[in-house]
Amino acid sequence: MVVNSSPDRHEHDPVVRTAGGSLAGTWSGPLAVFRGIRFAEPPVGEHRFRAPEPVSRWDGVRPATEFGPPPPQPVSFVDTDIDADATDWLTLNVWTPALDRRSMLPVMVWLPGGAYVVGGSGFPEYDGGHLTGHDVVVVTVNYRLGFEGFGWIEGAPANRGLLDQVAALAWVQENIRSFGGDPDRVTVFGQSAGGGSVAALLATPRASGLFRRAIAQSVPGTFLTPELAADIATAFADELNKRPTVSDLTQVPPMDLVAAGEAVSAAMAAHSAQWGQITHRPIPLAPIVDGDVLPMTPWEALSQGRGRDIDLLVGHTRDEHRLFSLLDGVLGEVTAAQTDSALRVLAPGSDGPQRFRESFPAASDEELYELVNEDWLFRMPSRHLADAQIAGGGRAFLYELTMDAPGMGGVLGACHGFDVPLVFGNLDAGRPAMLIGDPIPPAVTELSARMGAAWTAFAAHGDPGWPAFDVEAELTQVFDAVAVVTRYPEQGSRMLWQDHPFAALPLLSP
Repeated sequence: MVVNSSPDRHEHDPVVRTAGGSLAGTWSGPLAVFRGIRFAEPPVGEHRFRAPEPVSRWDGVRPATEFGPPPPQPVSFVDTDIDADATDWLTLNVWTPALDRRSMLPVMVWLPGGAYVVGGSGFPEYDGGHLTGHDVVVVTVNYRLGFEGFGWIEGAPANRGLLDQVAALAWVQENIRSFGGDPDRVTVFGQSAGGGSVAALLATPRASGLFRRAIAQSVPGTFLTPELAADIATAFADELNKRPTVSDLTQVPPMDLVAAGEAVSAAMAAHSAQWGQITHRPIPLAPIVDGDVLPMTPWEALSQGRGRDIDLLVGHTRDEHRLFSLLDGVLGEVTAAQTDSALRVLAPGSDGPQRFRESFPAASDEELYELVNEDWLFRMPSRHLADAQIAGGGRAFLYELTMDAPGMGGVLGACHGFDVPLVFGNLDAGRPAMLIGDPIPPAVTELSARMGAAWTAFAAHGDPGWPAFDVEAELTQVFDAVAVVTRYPEQGSRMLWQDHPFAALPLLSP
């Protein structure tokens, strides 16, 4: 073993040898934890806006004791400091109980969510300690966010954030045996934008062979055409008096691009005639169906058999939009005009608004507002991903979370993001803790244990503990205080959206 030259490393720290060199982590009880492992060169300087490039080898033992810095993102949305001078964004973290075992454990690789503009692999809600108690190795990944990762830039590859994820998965394939993991049993999982990333990876040829199973939680339906992405990029660059080209933007400080993104998001309503539905949320950045990195949408790719050899677990929460209503300041105050606007913009088909009202005759304006928003953004894209997987000859398992988040008096229902602390078991850590409150109800603790066990069983054996989905029986695991398997509960929405293709969103007018 290489001798460590770092004076702050204890002689009993866990040390592993990777393809790039040796790493020294820390012990957390029986777990070995390695933080801030570089899986690609920092994407700055001559590497900026390029596809990720392999890490250079190093001598000695490199400390892996601190999380890498979060990628550039708006500081108003995160609970940690964003270092404007930090550059080592492409890092990952490993929690493992198996350094001293001969048997290789299943590996779960987490892609954080955050609307493709915020997130970080070191956030406390993503601590892998609880999940490793189910005999798995947990990996959490940073990838480029915002315009750095998903902006359309002339002279640069599209979907750089997805390419970062591919590079992280390739690193796992090459190195995870050193951490006690089985490269033949890798499950990639994520929620919200992380779930959209998982869906995109299923359709990404460069990701072929890098994972065996996939868990997609609350998959957003927003994928962009190159034309729409290019028009949005022009708006970003205009904020900086630049063109959306590599030559113009390479020297722009990353946080200036973040500020440009915030300005574009704040003014998206002015672009509704060109950009359409994404201005309603607003969502200026998302994976681009560019014909190369991402040849087609996940729904199209899976229906053609692209994911036939990948086991898929997919689902959503019941009240996906309630949290956003709170953040938007309209919870309990949605007007009839706001509902009419949401139905007109988002409901499928020219008669969508009328059909929505006829399908839910007892629903209030606020309930209709939430339904059309959550159906368009998360619920129906998730359901359609299961349908597409079955149509392509693959296997899928479907779930819905219906337990009300107990925090804030339960007003948020089974809201977006409540599944994350339940799966990870971090019920009092990070931002999701507000959804649960203090003290933690026993029913939440019990549900968390069930969901963590289901996710890890799926990663280990491809079976989460309930029947596989099919379009006839539509058997769905409903997670609540009492978990049941039943026909997919959201039949009214399913019928309304069953013919909607969730195609890449176009530029409506130049």
